[in-house]
Amino acid sequence: MIRKFCSTFLGFAVHFRRVRVISCRLHKLPHCASVRKHHQCTMVDSQYYLPNDIGISALDCAEAFRLLSPREKLYAHYLSRAAWYGGLVVLLQTSPESASIYVLLQRVFRQQSPAQLASVATAAGLSLEEYQAFLVYAAGLYANMGNYKSFGDTKFIPNIPEEKLKALVWQSQAFKDNPTEMEALWNSCAHLLYSLEDRQKQLGLGDKGITTYFSGNCTLEDAELAQKFLDSKNLSAYNTRLFKSGAVDGKNCYQVRLASSVQKDCVVDGETETWCGNYEFENAMFKVQRGDYAPLMKKVCENLEKAQAYAANENQRRMLEEYVRSFTFGSVEAHKDGSRYWIKDKGPIVESYIGFIESYRDPFGSRGEFEGFVAVVNKAMSARFGQLVSSAEVLLPELPWPPAFEKDTFLKPDFTSLDVLTFAGSGIPAGINIPNYDNIRQTEGFKNVSLGNVLAVAYATQKEKLTFLDEKDKDLYIKWKSPSFEVQVGLHELLGHGSGKLFVQDEKGNFNFEKQSVRNPETGELISSWYKGNETWDSKFSTIASSYEECRAECVGLYLCLNKQVLSIFGHEGEDAEDVVYVNWLTMVRAGLLGLEFYTPESQSWRQAHMQARFVILQVLLEAGEGLVTLQETTGADGRPDALITLDRAKIRTVGKNAIQRFLCKLQVHKSTADVEGGRAVYDRYSAVTSTGSHDFLRLRETVLLRKEARKMFVQANTRVNGESAELVEYESTAAGLICSFIERFPEDGEEVEAQLLELSKQDACCWC
Repeated sequence: MIRKFCSTFLGFAVHFRRVRVISCRLHKLPHCASVRKHHQCTMVDSQYYLPNDIGISALDCAEAFRLLSPREKLYAHYLSRAAWYGGLVVLLQTSPESASIYVLLQRVFRQQSPAQLASVATAAGLSLEEYQAFLVYAAGLYANMGNYKSFGDTKFIPNIPEEKLKALVWQSQAFKDNPTEMEALWNSCAHLLYSLEDRQKQLGLGDKGITTYFSGNCTLEDAELAQKFLDSKNLSAYNTRLFKSGAVDGKNCYQVRLASSVQKDCVVDGETETWCGNYEFENAMFKVQRGDYAPLMKKVCENLEKAQAYAANENQRRMLEEYVRSFTFGSVEAHKDGSRYWIKDKGPIVESYIGFIESYRDPFGSRGEFEGFVAVVNKAMSARFGQLVSSAEVLLPELPWPPAFEKDTFLKPDFTSLDVLTFAGSGIPAGINIPNYDNIRQTEGFKNVSLGNVLAVAYATQKEKLTFLDEKDKDLYIKWKSPSFEVQVGLHELLGHGSGKLFVQDEKGNFNFEKQSVRNPETGELISSWYKGNETWDSKFSTIASSYEECRAECVGLYLCLNKQVLSIFGHEGEDAEDVVYVNWLTMVRAGLLGLEFYTPESQSWRQAHMQARFVILQVLLEAGEGLVTLQETTGADGRPDALITLDRAKIRTVGKNAIQRFLCKLQVHKSTADVEGGRAVYDRYSAVTSTGSHDFLRLRETVLLRKEARKMFVQANTRVNGESAELVEYESTAAGLICSFIERFPEDGEEVEAQLLELSKQDACCWC
């Protein structure tokens, strides 16, 4: 599912761990036939490299951390360690070469800091700009935990010629100390590091892109069959990968790997049964086995166990106990149990969540990317969100669908504002609504969080960099963008992702709705489709589930921000409240235009769920007509193509509200009734990017690419034990600072972990071609 609310503009890139490297046997990844040449950066579209002036900000959590007790600091420290170790899994989930590139960078920078390496770069023939480009690339690799952008899934390569980067590596101290190993490491990733063959430009399944959630020979049909198999065994795909190993006796053979520290497939101490084994299903053979990412999962578990000693209450202890069981045995059911205790842990000082959570980057939309966060509650801001929760039962009936389509009972969640201490994964969102398990969300509850220190630095916007807005809108936009986004995040997470009922017939044949009386408001007919047995939102709607749900939540935010009670909760009254509404809607339509950056015309596919959702909303509001939204192609002051988008604020509460009301009801009805065919038809129609009609969106996409601004990267602090407490180690807001944070992230066992990463990468190297 999709519970993260990502910023429309500035990036929530990620920051991950860094490790040491030990002497180990290195490998050379096989080069697929499609990899035939290296690409010089001078010949590359700018979307495939990171600019030298990319925004980099530190996530400030010093004051929040200072106010923690020594016990709370140690709890946060060990949770952070678990998150950082687990975050390394993302390297293996992103691309075949990510882990090797990561280790190469770690080896270089462990021997020489960015400052020390500068003179080496000069001697190797790099200009100052080229060396900065190298630092930015390294920072980007760490921040995205791989060489594909976490927001948009596009590959990025170094913005320096390959021969110059090679010269720098060859003259580094790391190379001088271990030339054979460093050359082997370079050879294992150099081709793919620079390659921009069509399939390698973006993440995707089959010939549409690169993925390591599936072996290279898997197709959409294989993914669909595997999902049916998993559903038949009541197994979640969240912590799995799928490998196709050929055919035996005319039957395709598949390997379903579960992420776990245990590598034995038989029942082991601590469990009563296992789903591991061989199965025949629809003329295919499936083998379910454990041990994916085993050494990393082991380190996650070790640190979660250490954190247990400092838990504040029984819910936290039981939560961590279940997480350990989940990562030890590869059990999503144990993770669900841990999530249940997490939901019960109301108002903790130190908040956290960890596991295989979001399915954005699985091309099929079912497998979760690993992430873990640790944060400290901001009590003042949390009070506002608490008021919103208290008002939820009054606000929910305002949503434009019949009562039967809403949950029977609204389970009031925690909704807190947090200052992030650690966020390990491929990207940092602005807000989160979790857990993503439908059966828990529908009947037991969930939590919402807004990440306050992320919002604080993600919205520093310079007027001259604001694109596609009228001059008269820019000052208003800068003034109210952050306050309006705070409102949107709150509504999106709590009443967007937190609303709506799924109609289900369970395995015993029981329905959770009145089958003989509930009618479809779109057709007036009785409900004729629903979720059956083990079917979930993700498994049914698969490839569109993430973006569709984000679109629904965004629409809820737009719709309910018109409510004066909501605006009052956030401290906005009178004319200021109307400005907040205007800027929130203006932000959305501009975001829809910016979303074109994340559309790939060659494959007619979207690479980012949130941006597709915002483009869909733009299309809906343009279709509403009556001058609500206008979009014009223009020529900028620099003589290059430009665009202008405007919104008639006088028509938001009439034309705009009516359009969102109709569309939102339609989205909810298709979701509630498991109507995949109808939902896909609607969503695909509004997602279409064409050159026909009233707007040439393919041409506008070129304009958006021409004027795009790179997403920000974030520098995160480290923690380390100091006596009976833990202390914070901070870094400067530069590419060098971000690199240094990773160099120091694993002081005890970095080299061991890097060796494990290389070995895990080597084991699967033959699977991607």
